[in-house]
Amino acid sequence: MDTANITSKALSLPVQQRAELAAQLLSSLDALTETEIEALWLQEAANRALQIDQGLSKLISAEEVRLQANALLR
Repeated sequence: MDTANITSKALSLPVQQRAELAAQLLSSLDALTETEIEALWLQEAANRALQIDQGLSKLISAEEVRLQANALLR
């Protein structure tokens, strides 16, 4: 069964069952090894780089981030 099919079925569950499933899935991540965690972060970095390369992500300069953060803190 592929993840799209699993996701579709999970999203059709009643809210309480979805919440329980989400909690179980999140807690299962606590059991990951350091190697698995590193592999997941590397995959996430690759996905983000691809999104940037494809123009799907808006890049924000460090200066703009600093200005926005300072504005939020006022």
